[in-house]
Amino acid sequence: MGLIGDGLDRAVQQAFTRPIPKTAGAQMRYLVRQLDGTRPVADLLGVSQRTVERYVKDQFKHPRAELAERLADAVRARWQPVVRSRARKAAAARGIVVETRARFGFTAAPGTTDDGRMRRLTQSLPGEYAGRLFSAREQGATESELSSITAEGLQEIYFKDGGRRAGGLNVEFTDIDYIDFGLLS
Repeated sequence: MGLIGDGLDRAVQQAFTRPIPKTAGAQMRYLVRQLDGTRPVADLLGVSQRTVERYVKDQFKHPRAELAERLADAVRARWQPVVRSRARKAAAARGIVVETRARFGFTAAPGTTDDGRMRRLTQSLPGEYAGRLFSAREQGATESELSSITAEGLQEIYFKDGGRRAGGLNVEFTDIDYIDFGLLS
């Protein structure tokens, strides 16, 4: 998807209680059970149905690098749905930690602006923003929508200090170098 969507997925994956299957055959068998057949798995991965069947029977053991990556991503996206759901609910209740290096620019009082500059921030966002991020992610929000929710959270918590300063400040969150999320325990 994008930097923010992938970061949210990685945060939820931190809650997994078991690792995903290691071998290509075990991963294929898992997907076949999840998608109810070899045809949907073949369509998902962009390979033939016969290729999927061969991996399921362990006749093929070592997929090409790009297929191995698609296969692991498909398994990871479906792995432990109950644990994933619990982690999202917990993040909506407790909050989430955002670590990013991005360009932050500001628009304050009418006619004033501060040129954006690269900043590295690590900030805990309350459950309200975490819940909005995960809800938007589940509903298929675009990367720019996720970015605006993240920017709003950082604006309110970090730059405005929860409403104690910089009342009319609007933060622009652009040129994301990296972003990572962590679940609060």
